[in-house]
Amino acid sequence: MELKRVVITGVGTVNPLGNSVNEYWDNLQKGVSGATPISKFDASKYKTQFACEVKNFDVEQYMERKEARKYDLYTHYALATATQAMTDSGLDMERIDHDRAGVIWGAGIGGLQTFFEETRSFREDNPRFSPFFIPKMIANMAGGLISIRYRFRGPNFTTVTACASASHAIIEAFNMIRLGRAELMITGGSEAAVNEAGVAGFNSMRAISTRNDDPKTASRPFDKDRDGFVIGEGSAAFILEEYESAKKRGAHIYAEIVGGGMSSDAFHMTAPDPEGRGAELVMKWAIEDAGLKPEDVDYINVHGTSTPLGDIAEPKAIIKMFGEHAYKLSISSTKSMTGHLLGAAGAVEGLASVLAIKNSLIPPTINHFTDDPEIDNRLDFTFNVAKQKNVNIAISNTFGFGGHNATLVFKKL
Repeated sequence: MELKRVVITGVGTVNPLGNSVNEYWDNLQKGVSGATPISKFDASKYKTQFACEVKNFDVEQYMERKEARKYDLYTHYALATATQAMTDSGLDMERIDHDRAGVIWGAGIGGLQTFFEETRSFREDNPRFSPFFIPKMIANMAGGLISIRYRFRGPNFTTVTACASASHAIIEAFNMIRLGRAELMITGGSEAAVNEAGVAGFNSMRAISTRNDDPKTASRPFDKDRDGFVIGEGSAAFILEEYESAKKRGAHIYAEIVGGGMSSDAFHMTAPDPEGRGAELVMKWAIEDAGLKPEDVDYINVHGTSTPLGDIAEPKAIIKMFGEHAYKLSISSTKSMTGHLLGAAGAVEGLASVLAIKNSLIPPTINHFTDDPEIDNRLDFTFNVAKQKNVNIAISNTFGFGGHNATLVFKKL
């Protein structure tokens, strides 16, 4: 069976660095931190009092207020970015075969804010739950509502694999098109866990930074003094099309998706394999799936969360996978700027990878102050300042609790 080629023809994002793709990219290349004191609730009683929040988001740009009240914030972000991406694609709704168009979405948690608010209300003073409680909360609802909005009757499901959720969604959407099971897909991911339950939960795990005196430098991947990730929120969406169809309609093509890999650490609930075995394997399979050699890769947007263990394991995996070529690669963790968007991370970081290809520029890993002797700093982590570089092949790594690993491979056209 001859596999079809798959290209990206529309993109959209709402994230801590901006509510549009242009704003996001502008702040990425400048090395801007999205971390600020939490404004969504009173965080004074928590160990962590800052986050990478979405700022100045107006849901009424994308739906009426009455409709918005039926949905959780993670769904607001999803519908906003899907709308941006569809508009960006220039697709004519009258020419789309709606039976051959679908939606595969990623969400690691889903409606955490809805769950927290409803159960708190029930416990305190209200013996009833809202009839919207379940549909607002469940993690598949964002993808379902995108499908309803555009009347896409093709494949429609949600991947829930913690921080790898959006990358798994994109891989599955890519597979649907290249296997001939769909002609057009909306894919990506969204998350909105900057709330009392999210912050308290990650605090209890000692997973997030407590650098309250200096939030903007708190996300410091690969730095010796890193103390955990910074929780973020937001979404990114992609329009995927079969290459010949996109070319025929004269679509603007951002990049081609040429491969995807999936693996498991099979090691621990939350900690990575210390030798990076699963991370090495997922990159190997992704590159093989793309029909490429390791030396073809120019840039890796790494998982790079700013956690003590993860930031040691991933560079080990890169060196094992790429050998001497590892030292010729450009590497960066854009989580240093956006924070960790959990189930949406793969989409927002995949978008950073595509924009690096499009603009021939490697976004930086900001907040590097002190080398960690346990990390091979001969690797080019693009510390603190963006770098001009022609990027033909970029890969994006995302690794989730439970040992879920996913890698995407993008190619310049």
